[in-house]
Amino acid sequence: MLDLELLRSFVSVVDCGGFTRAGERVHRTQSTVSQQIRRLEDDVGQPLLNRNGKEVTPTEAGERLLSYARRLLSLAEEARDVLARPASEGAVRLGIPEDFAAYRLTKLLATFSRARPSLRLDVRADQSAYLRRDLERGELDLALLKRGAGEKGGIAVWPERVHWVTSKTHPIDSTVASVPLIGFPAGCLYRAGAIHALESAGRAWHMAYTSSSLAGIQAAVAAGLGLSILSEMAVQADHRVLTAKDGFAPIDKTELALLASPDASPATLRLADRLAEFCDTVQAKAA
Repeated sequence: MLDLELLRSFVSVVDCGGFTRAGERVHRTQSTVSQQIRRLEDDVGQPLLNRNGKEVTPTEAGERLLSYARRLLSLAEEARDVLARPASEGAVRLGIPEDFAAYRLTKLLATFSRARPSLRLDVRADQSAYLRRDLERGELDLALLKRGAGEKGGIAVWPERVHWVTSKTHPIDSTVASVPLIGFPAGCLYRAGAIHALESAGRAWHMAYTSSSLAGIQAAVAAGLGLSILSEMAVQADHRVLTAKDGFAPIDKTELALLASPDASPATLRLADRLAEFCDTVQAKAA
């Protein structure tokens, strides 16, 4: 029988791409995680990881085991939750940025909710400034939000990659007198960053298209209505990333932060763990 703790360490090593960060996730030392992987390889009778310096990737056998490991761990967690939860777990009010709402996060939230039929999950996608405000007001229990790099506080923090983008088929002339901008309404971190970057470079700008919908912004960029700043996961195939060579220097660094209310419930903290694991995986794939 496969040991779930060994499988958990194996999945963490693959997701994080190394033993050190995997150890931080499962609260074990690097040497302990390495020993666990060797035990698992002994159990299955073949190597599961390719070790090339600090870079770690799954072998063919490791890739086959990975999907089974995820399913076994998910099933074990669901069984524990079903047996441990009270008759009613109340509600968890979660705020997320829209690019994550449009990403794979919705599947995670649906799985989390189905495993806890006595828990009411209330999810809202909004601008980070409003999510932070509502968390401070006590109107949210948990928030995944964007902020300037280096701010204090949070359960977990991840550096974020953002890019200037234009249309691939109808690009905006980089020497245009007034740069047409596409973005969310006032208060958006990216909009403020774009305006600051242009004004710091002494360039004129105007808002060509404003939308509260990420899909609307992506479509407007693709159609050639203007330039925008998007997170790496929101850049689409019909967008072209602009660099300093195009006359658009990188904007101020941003980060993704997971914040919880001071009196967060056990269910809220359990969801926070799942979100942290999800963001670790996204960051590992983007690295």
